[in-house]
Amino acid sequence: MILEKSNLITSSVPYRSGVVTILGAPNVGKSTLLNQLLQQKIAIVTPKAQTTRNRIMGIVTGPDFQILLLDTPGLHAAKEEINRRMVKIAMASLAEADAVLFLVDCSSWNHDKRIQKAEEYSGYLQGVTKPVVLALNKCDLIPQPQLLPIMDWCRTLHPFTSVVPISALSGEGVDRLLTELVVLLPEGPQYYPEEFLTDATERFIAAEIIREKIFLLIRKEVPYSTAVIIDSFEEGAPVVIRATILVERDSQKGILVGRKGGMLAAIRQSSATEIARLLDREVRLHLWVKVSRDWTKNTGILRDLGLA
Repeated sequence: MILEKSNLITSSVPYRSGVVTILGAPNVGKSTLLNQLLQQKIAIVTPKAQTTRNRIMGIVTGPDFQILLLDTPGLHAAKEEINRRMVKIAMASLAEADAVLFLVDCSSWNHDKRIQKAEEYSGYLQGVTKPVVLALNKCDLIPQPQLLPIMDWCRTLHPFTSVVPISALSGEGVDRLLTELVVLLPEGPQYYPEEFLTDATERFIAAEIIREKIFLLIRKEVPYSTAVIIDSFEEGAPVVIRATILVERDSQKGILVGRKGGMLAAIRQSSATEIARLLDREVRLHLWVKVSRDWTKNTGILRDLGLA
């Protein structure tokens, strides 16, 4: 998929290229950071944990480097089949990586939480042999005097190549983080043209945008029981997209459709507006809601959704 981008500048010599896997717990800002690095939204972002389900690759290209960034589902203690597959996808991406970017949210730490997080982080990083950069996200939300002890404490948890405070939302510290990642990459060729920002298809991103609007517009646990399947994607003026939203229960379908179809209409309108902005073309979006009992436990459906 081709999207326009702005150039990022570094002074790394010679040309370096490789894969960096972004790891971290749910809702720490991995997708926000990916979008910030790309200067373009390709990964959906919501305030709810475990929004990201699939591995998404973003391509950051500078004058003398190209980083293939793998945004992954959040690491967590998975109980359901779909969650176990999400964690498996995240950990499997390590096999492709030349380096790892481990992202944490440092904005609400205290002494008790550090003890808990020490065990959590050690579990995630156990067995990781690739070089790891630690990014402390949301550093702009805590006073500087509190940040330095957190950085010192983090250095005791793992032999990180560097610890970088950042704000994925504002971009603070992101240039330094990029520099720290580039030096870890091997010398290599440019794998994709400069204008490429992702290997994800327009169909995939359209489905993700629809799923994001469901998360943003519907409360409680219903969004976690939804999946979006693009039935057809017709190029032209306008682009015509037909998609099915899967749910597990009749009651969930009622919530998605809403009174007199009002909720489904809101999801459709909000999704179509963002997809049109992405494609720079008019979009006509048609949505249907289908009940598929316990689809989150159906290995066939999970495989079709890329959660193999």
